Amino acid sequence: MRTDYTEIFQDPAAAEKYETVVYAPDSYASAVNERQRRYLRALVLRSFPDRRPVQHDFACGTGRAIRTLHGLVRAAHGYDTSAAMLAKAAEVGAPAALHEVPATGPVPAPVTAGTPAIVTIFRLLLNVDDATRHRALGFAARALPHHRAGLLVVENHGNRASLRHLRGRRRRGDSWFAELSHDEVTTLLARHGFTVVERRGCAMVPQGWYSRRWLRPLARLVDGVGVRLPLLSGFAVDVLYVARRTHPASTATHPDAATW
Repeated sequence: MRTDYTEIFQDPAAAEKYETVVYAPDSYASAVNERQRRYLRALVLRSFPDRRPVQHDFACGTGRAIRTLHGLVRAAHGYDTSAAMLAKAAEVGAPAALHEVPATGPVPAPVTAGTPAIVTIFRLLLNVDDATRHRALGFAARALPHHRAGLLVVENHGNRASLRHLRGRRRRGDSWFAELSHDEVTTLLARHGFTVVERRGCAMVPQGWYSRRWLRPLARLVDGVGVRLPLLSGFAVDVLYVARRTHPASTATHPDAATW
């Protein structure tokens, strides 16, 4: 696992690559993003029928989750430690108020209170250390103080129980090849008082299937079928977890409890 994840994205060149290369048209990431978009928009419409929520997107990067929910939220706020990422989000027109937050110290507070709210945390948990994970979920707990406050949606783009796991031996020692199990994610959420209420797979096959042009149509077919079957989410590479706050966070056993 990388220990310099946050620092890497302080570089404007890294922010540019993230937006234009990682999410290039017809790429693996853009295909996953489109499935996530369809699912999240449907989730918001059925979960908030009476009043549109405020979105708080933590580690917002270039604002993809913000753009995903545009038009379905009454306001959006993006938070990131990288000024370069926030600048890119503004450049591509992410429709939100953007806020630079410190990487250490007390857990940032949402800039506005009120419910309902939806907190989104995408492409963060997998490649950061536990302290950063707890910091992100500590923020979510502040934005969603009780069960009726709204929803938390987090992404795990390296599920240990997926086909991607088969590459683990060959990529042993690769700092970008991290994995999280469903149990690890649900336990992490529970530490902050969240219970998973829904899980959705957004990709069944590894990224490598999309890098081979002859294999790409099969990859899209498998993904298209697999993501429509909720029972297969346990074996998806990319998984979204929808959670609600159910009880106060348990901080007693964590050494960094004072900061989250």
